[in-house]
Formats: sequence, structure tokens, C-alpha cells
Amino acid sequence: MKTKKIIYYIYDNVKTLFGALIIAVVIRSLLFQPFYIPSSSMEPTLLVGDRIFVSKYTYGYSKHSFPFSPNISDDRFFSKSPERGDLVVFKTPADNRTDYIKRLIGMPGDSIQFVNGELLINNNKILRKKIEYKKIIRCGNFLLETDTYEETLPNGFKHLVAYKKRGSLQNTKTFKVPENHYFLLGDNRDCSKDSRYLDSVGYVNNLNLVGEAKLIFFSNDTKISSLLKFWNINKSFRTERLFKSL
Repeated sequence: MKTKKIIYYIYDNVKTLFGALIIAVVIRSLLFQPFYIPSSSMEPTLLVGDRIFVSKYTYGYSKHSFPFSPNISDDRFFSKSPERGDLVVFKTPADNRTDYIKRLIGMPGDSIQFVNGELLINNNKILRKKIEYKKIIRCGNFLLETDTYEETLPNGFKHLVAYKKRGSLQNTKTFKVPENHYFLLGDNRDCSKDSRYLDSVGYVNNLNLVGEAKLIFFSNDTKISSLLKFWNINKSFRTERLFKSL
């Protein structure tokens, strides 16, 4: 009798855990997925140590919406087109596994180029206004002295970008965005591996879109303290970024 109770207890707990796992997978795959920001490529918008929620339903669903990207279909279901300026999480075309987050700059058919350090879309110079903001931002383990601009995209979307004061990117080839692909850039323009690097990122297929970043739900400065050193969390916790909309 005692053995049966133990077996039932184990079965009941396994069933509960399995149910919870299924619910978690459904939420993660279809609704929202948390992500951690490990690099400074999106400063000043996103900082190292930010933890964000990404909407999985904004662009519809593909195989990359699910854990381990199962090869179930090469179509996107309930597909919705992203908008210029969106903060997009995507699987890098190089391996279809690594998650990157960048800002959508170029739509299918667009031509993108940097000329004398300024961004051109379809041969039109993008309006930008220099603003007073952080002068020093990170680039990996280094600190960069930067100028910050408010950039206005052709659809009127405004966002912040940073360029190095000295040695900033000046000129590039013209990038012609293929059909059903997008061109994405980091806001930290001189410290970002993005669509300008055709051998590692390049143009991003619509199928590779994972979702749109919506919210910062937690942030701590990992240079001051990691979460494992919880006794120092009060020094590293960025309260001003808690539940910040993106």
C-alpha cells in the first residue's frame, strides 16, 4: 500500500511538471520570450545586462519561433510585415541558431549605403540631429568616445544612434536588399556586427525573424556585479530601466 502511494506521488508530480513545461513552451513559442543582452551593439538603446521580453506573435510564426528551430516548415504562418525602426530579434543566417537583436533599417528592394559617415536609404540622406547624451559608451571591454544623434527614418520613426568621435565608419558599398529580406543595423554603429557584414550576418530572410523587442523587465550592470553576487545587487540594479517600454 505504501509503495502504491509513493508511485502515485511521483506520477502526480511528474504530471504537474510536464504540464508546467508544456505551458512554458507554448508561452515562449507563441507569446513572449525573455532574452538577455550580452553585448553593447545596441547602445544607447539597450545596455549589457538588460533583460527583455520579445513578442513572438508580431511577425507571425516560423520554425524559428520554436525551441531548437525544428525543420517543420519553410513557411511563415499568420505573417505580418515588420516596420522600419523595429527592434528585431532574429536567427543569424550564418548558422540559423544564434539570436541577434538589431534595428530594422532596410526593407526589401531598398538600397543602403554610408557616405561620409551618414546613412543613405535609396540615395536619400537620413535626417539626424546631434543631441547631448552619454559621451562614453561600451564596445566590448573598451570604452568609446562618441557622438549621439537622433535619427529619423523615412517612415518618421525616431531613435538614438552612436558614432565614434574619431575613426567612425565613413563609406561603404551600396547594399541592395533582396526580396523577402531585411537589412538590420546596431544602434552602436561602430561596434556592431550586422547586415553590413555579408559573410556573417548579411541580409536577413523573413523566415529568420523571431520577434520584436517590447519591454525591458530587468537590468543590472554586470561590470559592477553579477546576479550571482546578490549581496551587491543594490549597486548594479538599474531601477530606471525597470519595465521600460521599447
